[in-house]
Amino acid sequence: MMKSQRGSIKVKRDTSIGDRTFVIVMYVVLILLLIVMLYPLIFVISASFSNPKAVAGGRMILWPVEPSLDGYKYLMQYTEIWSGYANTFFYTIVGTVLNLAATLPCAYAMSRRDLKGRQFLMVFFMITMYFSGGLIPGYLNVKQLGLLDTRTVILINGLVSTYNLIVCRTFFMTSIPMEIQEAAIIDGCDDFQIFNKIVFPLSKAITVVMALYYGVGRWNSYFTEMIYLKDRGKYPLQLFLREILTKSTFAQTAMAEGKTFSVEEMMALIKQADTANMLKYGIIVISTAPMLLIYPFLQKYFEKGVMIGSVKG
Repeated sequence: MMKSQRGSIKVKRDTSIGDRTFVIVMYVVLILLLIVMLYPLIFVISASFSNPKAVAGGRMILWPVEPSLDGYKYLMQYTEIWSGYANTFFYTIVGTVLNLAATLPCAYAMSRRDLKGRQFLMVFFMITMYFSGGLIPGYLNVKQLGLLDTRTVILINGLVSTYNLIVCRTFFMTSIPMEIQEAAIIDGCDDFQIFNKIVFPLSKAITVVMALYYGVGRWNSYFTEMIYLKDRGKYPLQLFLREILTKSTFAQTAMAEGKTFSVEEMMALIKQADTANMLKYGIIVISTAPMLLIYPFLQKYFEKGVMIGSVKG
């Protein structure tokens, strides 16, 4: 009897040591991941307050060097940045609303088992995930429709993402009981009433997740705007950030390659590179701040959304 008790105590001690080792290893891994993820963020924020020459020279590692607000003063004077900021908010908010208005009803329709030919329709949606008409045909199509250099083409382009459609359809099929919908049909509700009064109110989690997916995509978008917009007054913030990064890279490359310049041209290139470096980190900070501020409020819904289809019953 005493021998069995000693054996069980030994097993418990071994288990306890194993658990502690596992916890210590997990803490170490999590701390390393935290450092890897936080360092770029802290670096960008510190660089936005630092002397651009110190950043370019590698003297700034983590904390600001020769801190100043010159970069943000330049931003306040750069009026196009703020018009781009307003345009980005417009494209993100209005575009995301349109994305949800198109994706959610479509996904609900595709989730209905009584929809005839839904598998056939789904094939057409999935084809767009692998094939497209191409950039030039798409540009010519937009031009013929009279949408070139308009805000409308930015809002309706990519109105429905097939991946998001599949995620929403899976949510409706696994999380909204068909019995509730059948009971609503017996009570005399049509399909629009079922969606508006029953399905949509029960789909808060997937709605917020889709808003986050579409919103982040809209906020970071620049390629579509670069192709279809010519009026700088309609440019989003990301296009101005790309322009500044391009100027900075060009100036640094030109000086590094040892091309012959006059004194005035060399001074202009140095000033251009310094100004671009000073501006770009500030723009990165103000362009990422809204998403960083919004995400904590949507995190609980996001966690529910990523579990869609993983647990049933």
